[in-house]
Amino acid sequence: MPGQSLEDFSLAHSEDNEISINVGGFKKKMRSNTLLRFPETRLGKLLSCHSKESILELCDDYDDAKNEFYFDRNPELFPYVLHFYNTGKLHVMGELCVFSFSQEIEYWGINEFFIDSCCSYSYHGRKMEPDQEKWEEQSDRESTSSSFDEILAFYNDAAKFDRQPFGNVRRQLWLALDNPGYSVLSRIFSVLSIVVVLGSIVTMCLNSLPDFQLVDSYGKAEEDPRFEIVEHFGIAWFTFELMARFAVAPDFLKFFKHALNLIDLMSILPFYITLIVNLVVESSPALANLGRVAQVLRLMRIFRILKLARHSTGLRSLGATLKYSYREVGLLLLYLSVGISIFSVVAYTIEKEENEGLATIPACWWWATVSMTTVGYGDVVPGTTAGKLTASACILAGILVVVLPITLIFNKFSHFYRRQKQLESAMRSCDFGDGMKEVPSVNLRDYYAYKVKSLMASFTNLSRSTPSELSLNDSLH
Repeated sequence: MPGQSLEDFSLAHSEDNEISINVGGFKKKMRSNTLLRFPETRLGKLLSCHSKESILELCDDYDDAKNEFYFDRNPELFPYVLHFYNTGKLHVMGELCVFSFSQEIEYWGINEFFIDSCCSYSYHGRKMEPDQEKWEEQSDRESTSSSFDEILAFYNDAAKFDRQPFGNVRRQLWLALDNPGYSVLSRIFSVLSIVVVLGSIVTMCLNSLPDFQLVDSYGKAEEDPRFEIVEHFGIAWFTFELMARFAVAPDFLKFFKHALNLIDLMSILPFYITLIVNLVVESSPALANLGRVAQVLRLMRIFRILKLARHSTGLRSLGATLKYSYREVGLLLLYLSVGISIFSVVAYTIEKEENEGLATIPACWWWATVSMTTVGYGDVVPGTTAGKLTASACILAGILVVVLPITLIFNKFSHFYRRQKQLESAMRSCDFGDGMKEVPSVNLRDYYAYKVKSLMASFTNLSRSTPSELSLNDSLH
C-alpha cells in the first residue's frame, strides 16, 4: 500500500489486510486478523500504532513505501513465532537452546504459558537444569580449586625446608611420614602404623568379653596384663608417630591445624588423661568420682580407627564428600525431620489410647525415626489397622526420602576419590633433589583459568535467570 499516510495506518489494518514482516532477511506476509488474536504481543501492538515514532518503538526499521516492518532478530527462530500466531501454541524443538528461545519469545511479547503440553515439561526441565546442577558445578569448582590449593600448599611446605638446618634430611623424613607410598620407607612405616591401630582396636574389643575380664582381691575389675602390654605398646607407638611428625613438620604453628594431626593427638590424649586421673584418685580418695571420667575416656579409644584415614584414600574421600555435600546431607536431614514430625503426630493420635509404647509424641519420634530409616527394631509397633497403614506410609516415604540424595552423594564420592588419587600421584612423583627450584606438577595458568571460570559462571547464571524473571513480571503486570 505505497503512499499510505500513517494517520490511516490503524484503520487500514483493522480490515482483513496483510502486512509485510522482515526478520533478519526472512520475509513473510501476515494477515491483520491473525495478529489481532494476540493484541498484547509485539506484532499485535503494531496494528494500534498511529505514528512512525510509535512504530519504531516496536520494530527496528519501517519502510512506508513498501509498508514493511524490519526486525533485527534471529530468522531461524521466527518460524516458531509464526506457528504461534497460526495455532495459538508454542512448540520447542529439542536442539534449540532454551535460553535463546526464552529471550526470543520474550522479545515478541509471547508468554511461556503458551508452550504446548507436549513441550512444556521438557522445556521447563531443561531450563531448570542449570539451577539444579549449580550445586554440583560449585562443588566441582571448589574441589578443583582445592586440588590446586592443596598441591600449591604441599610444594610451599616442601620449600620451607630449604631455609632450615638439615633441610633435605627433614624433608625426606616429612615426605615419608606424611605421604604413605612415597617410598619404601614410607610404605613400611604405613603398614606398621595400620597393624598397631588394628591391634589396639581388636584388643579393646576382646577386653570386653567375659572370658578375658579379671577381678582383683577387692572385687574390682582389672585389665588383662596381656592386653595392657598391647595397649601400652600402641600408645608408645602413637606418641612416637605424633612426635616424629611434629619434629619434621615444615611449620610447627600450623601442625595441629591439620585434621589428621588432630586425630593423632586425640588418639593418645585419653590414655594420658586417664593416667593423671587415676593418680589423682589414688592420692585423694575423696575424688573417687573422677574414676568414672576415666572409664568414659577409655571408651574414646575406639576413635583410633580414624587414624586409618591417613593411610586410606577411601576414608579421606569420604571426608571430602561430606565436606562438599553438606547441602545434600542437609536436605536429607530436613526431609527426614519433616517426615518424622508428621508421622509421629499421626501415630500418636491413632495409637495413644491403644498402645502404651506410642503414648507420647517423643516416643512416636523414636518409632518414626527407625521406621523412616528402614531400621525397624520392632521394639514398638502399631496395633490398630490405621496405625499399620500409617507405618506403611512412613516406611515408603522413608525409602523415597533416603534414596533421592544418595545418587548425588555417591557421584561426588567417585569424583573426590579420583581427585584424591590424582593428588597422591602428583605428590609421589615429585623429586626435589637438592632443593626446590620450581613447582613441576602445577599449572598456574590452569589454576587462574578455573578461578576466572568460577567468576564467569556466576555472571552467566545471573544473566540466564533475568529473562524468565522479566517475562514473569510482564505477565503479572
